[in-house]
Amino acid sequence: MPLNRKKILVLLVVLVAAMQLVPIDRRNPPVTAEVAGAREFLAILKRSCFDCHSNETTWPWYSRIAPVSWMLAYDVYEGREHLNFSHWGDYPGEKQVKLRKEIREEVDEGEMPPFQYYLVHREARLGNQDKEIIRRWATDGETPSR
Repeated sequence: MPLNRKKILVLLVVLVAAMQLVPIDRRNPPVTAEVAGAREFLAILKRSCFDCHSNETTWPWYSRIAPVSWMLAYDVYEGREHLNFSHWGDYPGEKQVKLRKEIREEVDEGEMPPFQYYLVHREARLGNQDKEIIRRWATDGETPSR
């Protein structure tokens, strides 16, 4: 016997409510050796990168609603795992060189910040001047003022 629409709706409401019981870790661990640079450079990173690539994530209200909370927590976990500006000084020199190269490539290819992030965070989109500042830092460590 097929379920009627009312039973399906009740089942969906119960399922969504049960999903809210799954705990999500939204803690920001301590910053141990943050990245250094000119004020303008750091402002770009904070605006466009830090939510996923630092321990200074700003968790929006919707990060408390499953299943969106699961996706955000996963993105932050993965981002921190690959590159964490809050631990930049803890990385060995050769890893910093490798990460700088990857950062430059991602910025040049328009991969970072990802499209789905700046759909919600319009201010995170990198302008040409922002990209040039990041490129300079990634290439030779310089972070020129605008």
